[in-house]
Amino acid sequence: MAKDPGKSKEPKSSGSPGKKPDPTIPAHTGHGGELHQTASGNIHGRLTTNQGVVIADNQNSLRLGERGPTLLEDFILREKITHFDHERIPERIVHARGSAAHGYFQVYESLSTITKAAFLQNPRERTRVFVRFSTVAGGAGSIDTPRDVRGFAVKFYTSEGNFDLVGNNIPVFFIQDAMKFPDLVHAVKMEPDRGFPQAASAHDTFWDFVSLTPESMHMLMWAMSDRAIPRSFRMMEGFGVHTFRLINARGKAKFVKFHWRPTIGAASLIWDEAVKLGGADFDFHRRDLWDAIDKGHFPEFELGLQVFDEDFAEKLDFDILDATKLIPEEILPLQMVGKLILDRNPDNFFAETEQVAFHPGHVVPGIDFTNDPLLQGRLFSYLDTQLIRLGGPNFHEIPINRPVCPWRNFQRDGHMRMTVAPGEVAYEPNSIAKDAPRECPETGFQTYPANYPADGGSEKRRIRAESFADHYSQARLFWASMTPPEQQHIVSAFSFELGKVARPAIRQRMLGHLMTIHPELGQRVATTLGMERTEPAKPAVKPRDDKPSPALSILAKAPKTLQGRKIGLLVTDGSETDLIGKLKRQITSAGAETAIVAPRIGGVRASDGSHIAADHALYAGPSVLFDAVAILPSKEGVVALAQEAAAIDWLRDAFAHLKIIAYHTAAELLFEKAQIDVAADEGIVVLDGNTGGIGTFLDMAKQQRIWAREPSVRGAAASK
Repeated sequence: MAKDPGKSKEPKSSGSPGKKPDPTIPAHTGHGGELHQTASGNIHGRLTTNQGVVIADNQNSLRLGERGPTLLEDFILREKITHFDHERIPERIVHARGSAAHGYFQVYESLSTITKAAFLQNPRERTRVFVRFSTVAGGAGSIDTPRDVRGFAVKFYTSEGNFDLVGNNIPVFFIQDAMKFPDLVHAVKMEPDRGFPQAASAHDTFWDFVSLTPESMHMLMWAMSDRAIPRSFRMMEGFGVHTFRLINARGKAKFVKFHWRPTIGAASLIWDEAVKLGGADFDFHRRDLWDAIDKGHFPEFELGLQVFDEDFAEKLDFDILDATKLIPEEILPLQMVGKLILDRNPDNFFAETEQVAFHPGHVVPGIDFTNDPLLQGRLFSYLDTQLIRLGGPNFHEIPINRPVCPWRNFQRDGHMRMTVAPGEVAYEPNSIAKDAPRECPETGFQTYPANYPADGGSEKRRIRAESFADHYSQARLFWASMTPPEQQHIVSAFSFELGKVARPAIRQRMLGHLMTIHPELGQRVATTLGMERTEPAKPAVKPRDDKPSPALSILAKAPKTLQGRKIGLLVTDGSETDLIGKLKRQITSAGAETAIVAPRIGGVRASDGSHIAADHALYAGPSVLFDAVAILPSKEGVVALAQEAAAIDWLRDAFAHLKIIAYHTAAELLFEKAQIDVAADEGIVVLDGNTGGIGTFLDMAKQQRIWAREPSVRGAAASK
């Protein structure tokens, strides 16, 4: 739906339909500079800017026409995002915890027919890149493995200047308009009155906000899926999220969506692994990336493009300017155009990884923007953030600048903050703080809707196109495209997160959205939570039942490979030398790594008297570190292992995390102690030095996990 903004039909309504503004006069009418907004004052007022101007619409940015570009004239948007950009000193507000690497990009063949960008012309030229991966919600000192979106930002050092492709590992986003970005992040961050939880969305304010924001439903499906707990940055897909434009030398333009695909395939952790890795190794992803490059196992990603024209866009059932939507690959296949290889770690973390400044506005000739309202806001926000990361947004609190009328909004913190704003809510919409300020269409600032005849008579209005109103169809598509194990993980994730929500009304509201996405999803989550079945939410547009897209599923398209994986070998004194040697050689030949886990860090003596060095001591090398495991004790050694809680947990965790397990027959005592029946599970392979057994183990390990085992280790709920 790539209509020229000037040709858009007049919208049926503007602003936020159905919302009833609170016209209540502020209880406190004294000097606007009062610094402590107590529970008895300044709580029934109208939402204002920092200068005291009443806000009429806090949902939509000012744009030229219904689908036109966002205007720099929008002082309300600029003030809100400027303040938000400077809330944290000195680390980034979002994407604070990052890991990065140097490398290069090489196009497969000239793309001159679709773009004149120089770095996409010559397949013999390499373009230097610097890539930063990151979590989103946590601070710089948080852990690597929370359930979270991951940043995937690439800086191309081209001959025409730097091009920054600043994306995520999920192709869609929570919101459609940049006006709501501060609210989204305020909601997911630590609650402002208590300073926790860190790096977590499983709390009231996040689910309050998204349950009041139907456009978030598609993104929530991704965030609650295994995509949000990646196995490694090396095994993570990347997306540009927005629709951009490519322009060739003749001035002809086409739309494009950018994709990154890891050549060894995408893979995820199981939630229990992610939790335990958070305790075993805070730096699991950072260490994994560093070690892989340090050992010469250079991460590789292919760049894929979805290129299309306005006629194609017009035929879609959704708006290509809507960042909460994607184009399924079954409708528009990817065109793989080049490869990214990361081959060098940074020399200095602060100087490079911390100080690198990405900005979606850093483009080169041949690449341009669209009127995506979320992208339009990012074009302002990123530059502002990077210019003054130590910023001073609270100049309005200096006495000479302070307004004489009351001012109150949800902007918080920052350098020299004076106002003490109590309460846990710092976002809108919210249902928690009934007395919070609200937008006021009657008395708020209204932009004069000037006509621009040269642009088809478009008006500047705060409006959202009706083509953005379908919030559930692609969320339903995502659910329908998942395999049964992935669907169960989504149910479990929603159940865990909503189980952390203290207010029943928020849980009930969110269940209504899930029922609208798909009745089965809503019912399964409701059952797990022990809540009554709730009525579906009432969507603005009835959800469609689109054909499932297997490309959205990690498991449906997962390659059978051991490339980039790690296999842990648990050994004791007397373990068979030949078996260990054969196993290590074949694992290496398959492209994976081995790690020796021993009862003590000093290693063990093998059956032939040789010394086997240990990579991990048993108590410090849990099986969650590995993608598959082999238990290779001697008959004497297993007796001691069977008395060790760490050894029993090592095996139980590997089994519970659905990993392929190989074992020497001497290990049967350990299986008995762990209460695991070796004969009842296809993912447990016996080894006795015979090559066939090793081959069977490695072939099975290529499938990563035994999903059929999950119902038996997760309880009855997992089988529903």
